[in-house]
Amino acid sequence: MENRNNPASAVNKATQYLGLSIDELTTRGAIHTAREISQQPELWLKIWELVNSRKQSLGSFLEQAYSNKDLDIILTGAGTSAYIGKVLFGPYQRNTARKTRAIATTDLLSHPGLYFDKETPVLLVSFARSGNSPESVAAVDIANDFAKKTYHLIITCNESGKLAVQADKKNAYVFLLPKEADDQSLAMTSSFTSMLLTGFLISGLNQIEALGAQVKKLAKYGAHIIGQYADKIRQVAQLDFQRAVFLGSGPLQGTAKESYLKLQELTDGQVICSYESFLGFRHGPKAVINASTLMVYLFSNDEYAHQYETDLVKAVSQGEKGLYSMGIYESDPDDLGLDLNIVSSDRSGEKLQEDFLSIGFVLPAQILGFFKSLQLGLKPDSPSAKGAITRVVTGVNIYKWQAKQG
Repeated sequence: MENRNNPASAVNKATQYLGLSIDELTTRGAIHTAREISQQPELWLKIWELVNSRKQSLGSFLEQAYSNKDLDIILTGAGTSAYIGKVLFGPYQRNTARKTRAIATTDLLSHPGLYFDKETPVLLVSFARSGNSPESVAAVDIANDFAKKTYHLIITCNESGKLAVQADKKNAYVFLLPKEADDQSLAMTSSFTSMLLTGFLISGLNQIEALGAQVKKLAKYGAHIIGQYADKIRQVAQLDFQRAVFLGSGPLQGTAKESYLKLQELTDGQVICSYESFLGFRHGPKAVINASTLMVYLFSNDEYAHQYETDLVKAVSQGEKGLYSMGIYESDPDDLGLDLNIVSSDRSGEKLQEDFLSIGFVLPAQILGFFKSLQLGLKPDSPSAKGAITRVVTGVNIYKWQAKQG
């Protein structure tokens, strides 16, 4: 497997996929981002192997938590790590048959009384690249203080992070991802998809062997997207768009949210982005479309949901269509008149589960953000020219929360 212990191999794949030499990537401050985008398909296979190897210890821990009939499962994290929960909460609830919510640590921290109470046991599933964000560490303490009983599943990329090091082994399980998943660039790419995939696999732990076929197909889709569409997406990045809208339904709405953040981070806010569901976009947000807008449609492979999605695209085509439009499909793109269709599979057949589709469909936004960052003269590894955003958030004061009296 390619990893940070074998960087030459990983970077060579990045140059092959993205069409830039090692010297260009190094000079332009893009070598980490290029490697981290390109390594994902192989990293996903490695993550399945890792989860499968730990199924017994994971199962024992989760069995303790799930034995509480009124258990409240909260998926949490900050920034991109919070968006994992936005994708995952529905499938996690379906797979475990237990109430599941996605609540960012930034919300838990400011209003803990809205989410925890002394009568309800909680499984707090924390996603964190570094494990050093002040809000993520504080959220664990708040849950311990205010929930009836707490269990912590910590999914992180950094063995030295505070979340991993300070975890109370009595009520916590730390799942550490492979070292190469600990992205060194500012914008999370492989960290996001690796933690998201881990969440999906853990939610379906009782069928982990069968899910191996899904992960293999996902990896094949990912390699196809990067290998076949990187150059076409690079051409899109040369266009003068100043806004971008990402639309998705179900789990893909969370992917749309992560996609908008990726493009906005990597362009240092020079491209203003938004996201919505296909149906929700009709109710006001549609007004954002103008002649400088890039529209990106993440299409579900669920036939029922797809009807609503195609209806929306047709409605948009009757008014202001924007500067350019992209559709992302599993297979068999519709004849909707879009400027570019990105198709994950070059042949039809048994569908990938929609849950896993939401992982692969973030790749076009990652690639687009990478090339748009370069086109704007930025450094993808550290695109924030004035330091407005950093790899790990700092400067957050943590205050002691007290319940209101009376």
